[in-house]
Amino acid sequence: MVRIRPGTADDLSALRRIQTAALAEPWPALLDLASGDGGPRLFVADGGEPVGYVVALTAGHPVAYVPELAVRPDRQEEGVGSALLDALVTSLEEAAFERVRLTARATDDAVRAFYRDRGFESVERVSDHFEGGDGIVLERRL
Repeated sequence: MVRIRPGTADDLSALRRIQTAALAEPWPALLDLASGDGGPRLFVADGGEPVGYVVALTAGHPVAYVPELAVRPDRQEEGVGSALLDALVTSLEEAAFERVRLTARATDDAVRAFYRDRGFESVERVSDHFEGGDGIVLERRL
């Protein structure tokens, strides 16, 4: 069982390992921003140590943007990503956000299905968003 909690600077080394292991195109500076005061929202899934995280950029109120949700590969398929997303959505709803958006690889059917199963809809295709090709912007109304 994991506990979802706000992330801190103390989590950075573990989160960097998760980021490198789980994401094809990580954004290392994002974790520095998210772990500081007043930065993006950062939630960590803690199972005795961090096993996943989600970051949301919230400066675009009333729309939040999720640049990264990552779960350690050996802990995937256990509901960790869903728990992180649920905690984030609850936090955004409480702060009166209207929508949350993210971009998934157009070729990653499994990731798009994960988000679709959690209420996200495709709203836009973005050419060459990723080094590996196009992205699909997914959105969920809150």
